[in-house]
Amino acid sequence: MKHFHRSPFSRIEKRQWRVSFEYSAISCRAHSASITDFGGVGDGKTLNTKAFQEAVQQLSRFASDGGAQLFVPAGKWLTAAFNLTSHFTLYLHKDAVLLASQDIKSWAVVDPLPSYGHGRDAAGGRYISLIFGTNLTDVVITGENGTIDGQGGVWWQQFHKKKLKYTRPYLIEIMHSDNVQISNLTLLNSPSWNIHPVYSSNVIIQGITILAPVTSPNTDGINPDSCTNTRIEDNYIVSGDDCIAVKSGWDEYGIKYGMPTKHLIIRRLTCISPYSAAIALGSEMSGGIQDVRAQDITAIHTESAVRIKTAVGRGGYVKDIYVKGMNLHTMKWVFWMTGNYGSHADDHYDPNALPEINGINYRDVVAENVSIAARLEGIRGDPFTGICIANVTIGMAKKAKKYPWSCLEVEGVSSGWCRNRVGCWLIREKRNWECVIFRRRVWLLMVYSCRNVLTG
Repeated sequence: MKHFHRSPFSRIEKRQWRVSFEYSAISCRAHSASITDFGGVGDGKTLNTKAFQEAVQQLSRFASDGGAQLFVPAGKWLTAAFNLTSHFTLYLHKDAVLLASQDIKSWAVVDPLPSYGHGRDAAGGRYISLIFGTNLTDVVITGENGTIDGQGGVWWQQFHKKKLKYTRPYLIEIMHSDNVQISNLTLLNSPSWNIHPVYSSNVIIQGITILAPVTSPNTDGINPDSCTNTRIEDNYIVSGDDCIAVKSGWDEYGIKYGMPTKHLIIRRLTCISPYSAAIALGSEMSGGIQDVRAQDITAIHTESAVRIKTAVGRGGYVKDIYVKGMNLHTMKWVFWMTGNYGSHADDHYDPNALPEINGINYRDVVAENVSIAARLEGIRGDPFTGICIANVTIGMAKKAKKYPWSCLEVEGVSSGWCRNRVGCWLIREKRNWECVIFRRRVWLLMVYSCRNVLTG
């Protein structure tokens, strides 16, 4: 029989909760144990998968008795995937490093997500995530800025060589769960996506540092997927893909599953991603994305600020998006929307399933060293509507493109533009304004007004 004791960190957790959090997921645990109590060895060589699995199993007995915490002390803890349980905290010491096993054969394979139909890297299943949980209530992954290192190099090599039979694992994936906190951690070198809450509600992701080589494939930072009531704040991400990607399912599978991402707050994000976006909406958005509010976004050497990605066959919608306060430095695009993203799940998508993009609002944007101010491209016969862009200052790069605006199949309104910085002759502030692009002229009808939608 293992000895379990009261958590030495209960006062710390309680203090953090009172200052920073509001959700009931952040709570003290009545019981605590260390991974060393289950035979864990933090030498960076011993495989600790069984120790983590046994620890979670034993501590799950206390779910109805105040919950339990598993403490990971200083050391390097090599492990393959393990599952979490309800009313449970995984707590990493500041000098603790979880090292993901590089033995691909040690990773189990799980079914594709039902809203995706099959894996993202291959048509079959997917390798289970390093830290995984499903059908949970009140689960916390936190610490004193301890580290989870995915050691993704071997996965990236196999991906580039097209030798993987299944989709690469993520570092953290929580499914079908409620009251989730992921906070105060450093995540390194994920094989693919870093944090993936999916089909879940009441999620806080806060104080996370995510680092991956900017050339690493698909190392998205945080991807809320078919989730409700999610708060993502105070995070620093360097990534080979989108820093945050908001999703809700892929083509006919996402349409059938029908679970949107809604009521999402993103605050105080700093992003570096030279080949992707600070925040992406899509491209897998077939279940719908609604009521996203982003504020205080800083992007440096990043391809685009907030990008909407969709295509014919996606269906679904992206609407009621409010972005306020972006500071951007060295960008290819500031505003980027595309309706021809492609990348379908399979050949069975419905070509008549057209996405609805409506009510997209940007305000208070300052950008420097920009190559192209905007590329706004809707879908023929299915324009993106209700686009409001206000109070924007853009400083163009010395070698900026000749035409900094590209507009096609979009409708909306601009105000408070230019501030003597970006070719004001391209955007004329009047009731029906026009955007001159390349060899043609596209009229953007003022069908919506900005009102005061971003002042709250």
